[in-house]
Amino acid sequence: MNSMTTNQHGLFEKRGKTGVLLVHGITGSPAEMRPLVRKLAAQGFSVSCPQLAGHCSNLADLKRTRWTDWYKSLERAMESLAEECDTIFVSGLSMGALLALKLAANHPDRVQAVATLSATFFYDGWNIPHLRQRFLLPLAIYSPLRYFWSYHEPPPYGIKDDRIRNMIAAVYQNSSLSLPEKYGYSEFPGVTIRETFRLIKDVKRELANLVAPLLIVHATEDDMASVKNATFLASQVSSADVDTFYVDDTYHVLTLDKRKDDVAARVAEFFLRIRAASLEPVTMSLSGA
Repeated sequence: MNSMTTNQHGLFEKRGKTGVLLVHGITGSPAEMRPLVRKLAAQGFSVSCPQLAGHCSNLADLKRTRWTDWYKSLERAMESLAEECDTIFVSGLSMGALLALKLAANHPDRVQAVATLSATFFYDGWNIPHLRQRFLLPLAIYSPLRYFWSYHEPPPYGIKDDRIRNMIAAVYQNSSLSLPEKYGYSEFPGVTIRETFRLIKDVKRELANLVAPLLIVHATEDDMASVKNATFLASQVSSADVDTFYVDDTYHVLTLDKRKDDVAARVAEFFLRIRAASLEPVTMSLSGA
């Protein structure tokens, strides 16, 4: 069995000829996808989780990137995975889910199925600043202030599990510690927030082009993006096969929180089903020969 390898901070597990491309969240890191990588690899999938442009380094690098740079990172990773695999599935967390959706919509001949985790089209969770503060957001992100202002996410950081949340809080609150390769960035620069809004706008326009089977996984207690995001996504795509999995007792970062094993199992089950369905015509042909 091949062990997990890294390319800088990206993750790669080589197993079978069916590959799964995973996309971490914006300001996050591939490390947040590690439990899902392990589960999928254990089911025989080759799994790649690349480091998106501007991540796992410093905020200055992140601020220099645009959403198109993040997307190009994903397209390059898809091309590399295609050299190893005959079939490709894709899954992403939060804004990574939107990048995954765009990849599937733009490459219907390459991406055979999509699983979204906490897909975020609207920042409307219960831990997002109140409406009165939201009125100030356009001033912050559509003016030169965006280069100086950052949003510092308050607890619980998308994590309901006390142990994991306390580990993250300890790093964020200790200015001498900087571990973006493990915990991502502790703040969300204004210029990066503007880029996520541009990404959202672009992906919304392309959802009707999505025809691949789709699994939508969303937390009922998501602190950043309400379940409205899941119902919106399901209503906008052209996929004939849309499945949903609503998860309780967890917050936004589904891949690390209390239900991470259930989430990973559900994603693996979905991809196994799609892989099995793609093999059925071949099996029938052989049996009838």
